[in-house]
Amino acid sequence: MDKVVATAAAAVADVPDGASLAVGGFGLSGVPNVLIEALHAAGPGGLSVVSNNCGVDGGGLGILLEAGRIVRVTGSYIGDNKAFARKYLGGEVEVELIPQGTLAERLRAGGCGIPAFFTPAGVGTPVAEGGLPWRYAADGTVAVASPAKEVREFDGTPYVLERGITTDFALVRALRGDRHGNLVFAKSSRNFNPLAAMAGRTTIAEVERLVDDLDPDEVHLPGVFVQRVLPLTGEQAAAKGIEKRTVRA
Repeated sequence: MDKVVATAAAAVADVPDGASLAVGGFGLSGVPNVLIEALHAAGPGGLSVVSNNCGVDGGGLGILLEAGRIVRVTGSYIGDNKAFARKYLGGEVEVELIPQGTLAERLRAGGCGIPAFFTPAGVGTPVAEGGLPWRYAADGTVAVASPAKEVREFDGTPYVLERGITTDFALVRALRGDRHGNLVFAKSSRNFNPLAAMAGRTTIAEVERLVDDLDPDEVHLPGVFVQRVLPLTGEQAAAKGIEKRTVRA
């Protein structure tokens, strides 16, 4: 099946208001910037996003966040995104912060059809006991707090129950891909992109290089998880940000 789409606008044209999105990327590595910019231009709002982080000021998911399109973020950290911190503390966006490994496994589990799993990460903390501020009120009080989760012992060790994550759509970026949606990722961009792709019911992949054939042994994500493939231009593929630029004389 040929899954190639001609333009980024066509790739995200059916993403509606209120959609949930799993978005790949690790810091600034492997962020599907072209698809995010197309989604910004398309205009849907009320989006719930699951991603390791929510971009940076003026880049990645930060574009949608600053435009007021995102209402909820499920992720691991806020980082240096000042707009994200301001909107969270001001009650403009709901934020569920999750231990990074737990987030990765929740995405993978959802993609594999596993509804929930037990993990020791977070036992004895508000992650398990509840009370983490998901949304603040305008006066700084906690408007919505995280609920307590089930904790069960296995062989004398406590574990907390975590739910698998699935989303309406997933946006990911790959180094190489073929027309069937098989993907190869580069280095740290492999950390969350395959997992986000698995969690989405409709997964859209922007690829830096579209190839005719991939060696099955080098495929990181099989095409069964990918519904649309967007080949990038050379200029789009080369445009990559640097989170913390360090220079010397």
